[in-house]
Amino acid sequence: MENQYFTSGELNVKNRAFLAGDAVKVSFFVRDGKLIMDEECYFFLMASMRKMRMNIPLSYTLEFFQSLFSKDVIEGKGMKNGIISFQVFRNMDGTTLSKSSVSYYYEILQMDDLLSVHERPLELDMIKEINVNNNLLCNIHVHSPENIYGEIYAQENDLDDVIFLNPAKRIARAGTGNLLFLEGDVIKVPKQTEGAYISPLMENFVTFLHKNNLADIQEHEIIAFESQKAEEILLISDERGIFSVGKIRNKTFGNNRFLELTEAWRKSF
Repeated sequence: MENQYFTSGELNVKNRAFLAGDAVKVSFFVRDGKLIMDEECYFFLMASMRKMRMNIPLSYTLEFFQSLFSKDVIEGKGMKNGIISFQVFRNMDGTTLSKSSVSYYYEILQMDDLLSVHERPLELDMIKEINVNNNLLCNIHVHSPENIYGEIYAQENDLDDVIFLNPAKRIARAGTGNLLFLEGDVIKVPKQTEGAYISPLMENFVTFLHKNNLADIQEHEIIAFESQKAEEILLISDERGIFSVGKIRNKTFGNNRFLELTEAWRKSF
């Protein structure tokens, strides 16, 4: 894996991403030298910017991003497979915040195939010191001190990630993405109203499963204990890729069924 960084101009310390965390982030995906799911990712970016009352430039069209990534990343940097983590931040040049201009910054994470499950299963645990809210801003990728705290907690406790609960003590998401719980032929997914991320990558996966009758997809309110009842757990992260969850506390999980499902999905592209 390799990270490379790009920006629409010189980063200076007066931008509001640096000073106030005033930015939104959306991932774009490259597979076999082509953008995939680009429309879904683009519309998610536009929706995220509108939710944060950002001034969307007229130049921010789908064609703009297709051209930008095709020329600068796929052709310019020779990227074949991976994730483009694209961040838009507000500048400090308007009479009001909603009228200020925006700039962008992005980084590249290269991998063999973003639709393949990473080989090493993850170890997770619940974090109970803090929770995540479940309002409309919690579904988009914005500055989150909860994620920073969770990342440090995971590192200090030899974990790969943490599972966040919402104020009602139900499962919302992991620090880096969404969780899917397999029981028989049913895949339970926490509702967005529970605090789960909007995820073009996950939505594409579950839509494929539903259309091909490969699993019964159900959105649920999931209490913490139910994670122990699952046969398999998948973590889908728009920023990092797809991972099996191998262990939560003393409970271990298999991954054979999810590997079959993700392989069928991967071959459909």
